[in-house]
Amino acid sequence: MGHRRLIIPIFIPFGGCPHQCVFCDQKGITGTAALPGLDEVRATIETYLCTWKGIGEKEAAFYGGSFTGLPFEMQKGYLKAAGAFVEAGRLDSLRLSTRPDYIDEKIIAFVKEHGVATVELGVQSMVELVLKASGRGHTAGQTAEAVRLLKASGIKTGLQFMPGLPGDTPDTVIETVSEVIRLAPDFVRVYPSLVLKDTPLHRMYLAGDYRPWGLDEMVEVCAEAKKLLDNAGIPIIRMGLQTTNELTASIAAGPFHPSFRQLVETAVLAGY
Repeated sequence: MGHRRLIIPIFIPFGGCPHQCVFCDQKGITGTAALPGLDEVRATIETYLCTWKGIGEKEAAFYGGSFTGLPFEMQKGYLKAAGAFVEAGRLDSLRLSTRPDYIDEKIIAFVKEHGVATVELGVQSMVELVLKASGRGHTAGQTAEAVRLLKASGIKTGLQFMPGLPGDTPDTVIETVSEVIRLAPDFVRVYPSLVLKDTPLHRMYLAGDYRPWGLDEMVEVCAEAKKLLDNAGIPIIRMGLQTTNELTASIAAGPFHPSFRQLVETAVLAGY
């Protein structure tokens, strides 16, 4: 029992993504390659609701791609399928993840109308050089504008960033953190950059064009980031990728640790 929030994850690997960022392997991270059908979406939500015993808020979340980049009819289908549970009072709201350049006033009005209360943006960095080197295809300015529009609409806004991308240094990571704080999101996720097999970053690593950060180096900069975010009152809802068999099997190099957050919190206490 308890008041824990239930978040039902529905993965849309690469869904709506215009191109592959250098670091990305959604199949390896999520353990799935195909976009789910509407019946699968309904069945996933039903399964979670039938087995959950808590009494906190309940939410279905579309993760793993750029939701608002999907074909409009597909977005509509997914949101109607999940939104029916909101209308029936069985879910409190929906959340989705997308890219900063796939947000505008029209999109916001559409998702809000279908029960979306939270949007997470894959920001990755707020430094132009790092964004370009990582093949992101959007700018820091577009991130700032997307956050402004989302906050103005009353949608809860989360930002995800990835220390250690190509071109990153401890200074550029802290620059990203400072810019994120200035945007005042409701929460953040921090995912240290890992080299996943069969990604462009993996090929860069094998060619000697990318050096993965060491674990100690990453813990140290994330400890600094955590102190800044804590002081700004911005919750970090996840630090480090969730360990799964699929993820473990796909890691080629990089600062992975199954208890990464714990290492960072220990470093903060130790006065890093």
